[in-house]
This record gives sequence, structure tokens and C-alpha cells, in this order.
Amino acid sequence: MNDEFELISRYTRADAIADGVLVDVTNTAKEAGIKYPTAVTHAVFEKYVRVPDGVTDQDEAGRLWDILQMLTVAIRLSTGGDSLAFTVLVRNDNIAPQRVELKALCHPGDDAEPVITILMPDED
Repeated sequence: MNDEFELISRYTRADAIADGVLVDVTNTAKEAGIKYPTAVTHAVFEKYVRVPDGVTDQDEAGRLWDILQMLTVAIRLSTGGDSLAFTVLVRNDNIAPQRVELKALCHPGDDAEPVITILMPDED
């Protein structure tokens, strides 16, 4: 068996952030007490961080803070593992907040350092 492999393609976390597939939220995550670099998927950002048109009394900073705070609570209550489901209340209308399920993965980054990615439950 040949021990040499030809690298066909490499798509890094940095590439995903540069392309907008992931949105880096590390600075806010650090303020929330999360010590690892943190990103949300484009889907999470668009659906739960970005404020929908016409929705009042909401801003992206506050919505992101809520997600990160609920993640920190879930981490503190966790018994370990590299995947964690958590719930956050999000108001995408002017009526009432709804429970939203998200998941967070702790996995190796581009240089094998621990990183966190927040995803929709059906994303990998």
C-alpha cells in the first residue's frame, strides 16, 4: 500500500469564514465567557441573529448575545462530549418569542485547536 496521498482539495474553517459559510462571533463569545474561537453557520446567522424586516425592539448584538448566553448555560450544565443541543428563545415577529433548538460542536480547527461551531439541528 502506498503511504503517499495526493491532496485533492482542502477547505478550511478560515475559508468557510471568508466565504460567509460561517460567521465568526469569537469576540462576542469571549465576552460571554466562551474561551474557544466560535462561529455560527450562515443559516443560524440569517434565521436567528439577523433581525427580520419589520421586527421591532430587536438588534443583532442582543440576539447573538442571547444565543451565546444560552450556550454558556448549556455548557455549564453539560456532562461533556463534543456535541451539545441547547434551546434559545427568539422573536422573529412582533408577537412572542419561540423556542429554537440549536446545537454546538466543539471540534478541531484548522491547526487542531479546539473551536466551537453553532449550527441548526439538521446541519453537520
